[in-house]
Amino acid sequence: MKILVVSDTHRRDDNLRLVIERYKPIDMLIHLGDAEGSEMFIADWVNPGCRMEMVLGNNDFFSLLDKEREIVLGNHRVLLTHGHYYGVSIGPEGLADEARSRGCDVAMFGHTHKPYHNVLGGVLLLNPGSLSYPRQEGRLPAFMLVYVDDQGELTYKQMFL
Repeated sequence: MKILVVSDTHRRDDNLRLVIERYKPIDMLIHLGDAEGSEMFIADWVNPGCRMEMVLGNNDFFSLLDKEREIVLGNHRVLLTHGHYYGVSIGPEGLADEARSRGCDVAMFGHTHKPYHNVLGGVLLLNPGSLSYPRQEGRLPAFMLVYVDDQGELTYKQMFL
C-alpha cells in the first residue's frame, strides 16, 4: 500500500497537484489539516479508488472535517491530527502521550510546517512538513510517502520538491 501524506497546503494547491500526478496511483491520501477548502476538490485529483483521510486544521474555519481520526494501517493504530490541540509547536511530547493513551503506536500531525519523524515513548511521530509554506532550513516543499507491506509493517520516506 502506498500512502501520500501531506499537510498545510493552505489552498495553494499547485505543489499538491504536482505530487499527486507524480506519484499516483496511490492507495490513500492523508491530509493533516489546513487545506482551507481544497478538501472539497482533492478527491478529483487522485486516482479512482484512492482512500481519503483528512482532518481539520486550525485554519479550516468553515470545514466539516473531523478534528482528528484514528485509523488502522497494517499492524498499526494511527492517530491523525493537525496537532495544534497538543502544542506541537512547542514539542511533540503531548501528542505522543495522547496517542499512547488511545492505544495508537503512530501519530501523524502537521501545523509546524516542518518535517519531523521520531519515536517518543514507543510512538512513531510523523509530520510531512508543508507543501506550500515550508519553514524548515532550506524551505523546500515537503511531504511523505508511507508504505505498508504485505506483513502489515509501515515504512516512510521524507520527500521534498
